[in-house]
Amino acid sequence: MNNNILVVDDEKEIRDLLEINLKNEGYSVFKASCGMEALDILHKEEIHLIVLDIMMPDIDGLEVCRKVRENYNIPILMLSAKAEDMDKIQGIMTGADDYVCKPFNQLELTVRIRALLRRTYFLNIKMQTSENQIRIESMVIDKSKHMVTVEDNQVDLTAREFEILYLLATNRGRVFSAEEIFERVWKEKYFQANNTVMVHMSRLRDKIEQYMEGNKIIHTLWGVGYKIEK
Repeated sequence: MNNNILVVDDEKEIRDLLEINLKNEGYSVFKASCGMEALDILHKEEIHLIVLDIMMPDIDGLEVCRKVRENYNIPILMLSAKAEDMDKIQGIMTGADDYVCKPFNQLELTVRIRALLRRTYFLNIKMQTSENQIRIESMVIDKSKHMVTVEDNQVDLTAREFEILYLLATNRGRVFSAEEIFERVWKEKYFQANNTVMVHMSRLRDKIEQYMEGNKIIHTLWGVGYKIEK
């Protein structure tokens, strides 16, 4: 598979250097000189990994990382001229997968990129037992059959419950607000004080967790939303 890498840095010399080296490794390279340009490319192209500078003129790399994580689960490797631990911590907390300080060793950067892509590939293989099947612990979601099993027990879900579960399962680690879940699943405008999602989520949990001996698949971040852990 030919992996597409998006290089985001406001320094042209770094963009061009990375492009040359990554192309020599067999990758296809897209380049962006600022955060807004990077997000635009991400919406238009299939990107498999982002090399992202923190310090940029319009929106910085941390904010770009946050915006990427709202919709994508692709690996992000951050670059920064700053080496302080706090910068690394900020990068990781906003969703980055790895961190390299400038000036960087090109060989080290290439090795880290290769490792991130390999880890993502095997994680996807592990999660997907087939094109239409997702396995999370003892739960299997079969999209083609519209069926969920836990410990080989079939879980009878409504169409809405299945769609909510599938949305969370295909975006593991990402938090979805009740508003976003409603608008994605019901495809209608969300109104304040609408407890539809909360009611469906409660029923969904009861149906799944009765077979899980106290274990939880869906986690609540109070006042924020819901997620399934990575």
